[in-house]
Amino acid sequence: MKVFWGLGKVLTLMFWLVALVNLVEPLINPIDLLVNLAASLLLLTHLLEVLLVHRNLKGRPHPWRDRLQILLFGIFHLRTLSAPTAGEARHA
Repeated sequence: MKVFWGLGKVLTLMFWLVALVNLVEPLINPIDLLVNLAASLLLLTHLLEVLLVHRNLKGRPHPWRDRLQILLFGIFHLRTLSAPTAGEARHA
């Protein structure tokens, strides 16, 4: 399963690189609009993910680094975070 999450991170990073290249030098006409639309929807989704897990990240050693990685990779980073222990889950 770790291979799946790692491959997802690599593919997501490649998409963000394509989106940045598209901003600097736009691709051909219909594709540049689709890449921009997909990038903005993906960024909006990742921002919502950061807002939803904001409270859970406060106890982490480096919460801002986790937030940045969620903005870049989304669910692929969230799935690699450690789950809370049974005592913490019962308390919540």
